[in-house]
Amino acid sequence: MTGLPARLLAGLTAAVLASAGIVGTGTAQAAGTRSPASAASSAPAAPTAAVPRHAVTGYWQNFDNGATVQKLKDVDDAYDIIAVSFADATGQPGEVTFRLDPAVGYGSTDEFKADIKAKQAAGKSVILSVGGERGAVSVNDAASAKNFADSVSGLMDEYGFNGVDIDLENGINSAYMTQALKSVHDRHGDVVVTMAPQTIDMQSPQNEYFKTALGIKDFLTAVNMQYYNSGSMNGCDGKVYSQGTVDFLTALACIQLEGGLDPSQVGIGVPASARAAGGGHVAPSVVNAALDCLTRGSNCGSFKPSRTYPGLRGAMTWSTNWDAANGDAFASQVGAHVHGLP
Repeated sequence: MTGLPARLLAGLTAAVLASAGIVGTGTAQAAGTRSPASAASSAPAAPTAAVPRHAVTGYWQNFDNGATVQKLKDVDDAYDIIAVSFADATGQPGEVTFRLDPAVGYGSTDEFKADIKAKQAAGKSVILSVGGERGAVSVNDAASAKNFADSVSGLMDEYGFNGVDIDLENGINSAYMTQALKSVHDRHGDVVVTMAPQTIDMQSPQNEYFKTALGIKDFLTAVNMQYYNSGSMNGCDGKVYSQGTVDFLTALACIQLEGGLDPSQVGIGVPASARAAGGGHVAPSVVNAALDCLTRGSNCGSFKPSRTYPGLRGAMTWSTNWDAANGDAFASQVGAHVHGLP
């Protein structure tokens, strides 16, 4: 995810898909629900409605990069999960903090917290995103995993965030990130956890990002892979597909759907406008066609999955600010379509 157009990845560097055809084990919790807190868990950071069966995720920019500047209260009501972007690294390995950018117009931290509560009262989840194109958070040993979990849990308690989004674009250690996220879940049993890996990170269940998703499958909310800034990539049928097409969205989603994730944990992530990323923007109609193809088997391109996934979680966009600058086309068109899925 980027505040500025991201670097393009080399299109044909994807690893050969090693585990296509592995079907989810069914251990994921039912769509629209979260696992209960364990006996050792503390109370959740804030009360919130369950994430809907089909949900729309949007990243809210805590900075001004030329998109429409918004306060949280300005974010379109179509967004069910709002990812506040971004947490910042500190001098301690793995530790993160959060500071409001004066550019977004809040007069006080209390005003920001009030907006979080208002969104939650409307049934939305507000989570803190860690990473981004320039993020430098590293969780690669037990100490940094503890620092990450302690700081994320502390920020959830301080601000009332419902959870955390993992958007680390410079590598991830599956063993220690899984350890850290399980620790957060132990303290906040209803935590919302999302991820926004790049396409290269989800080409095989053996990749570190994919392994992390599978490692927290019992409480993972959604993986909203970035289907952009990518070039061409392998689909689940072994063929190469170009970004910016319905086939790219469906054939790459198929890797996750057949690689072990529950359909309720898979979302399609796209830029809200051509200005929001370096490449891969598609019209809302293309996103909706991909959603139809995956959930109903209709409106497919040349790639058609061998089965349908009616429980697919939904869609994500970078960002609510770029969407607002584009007339809220994603919120109005994709949002309505997601909420009308079977």
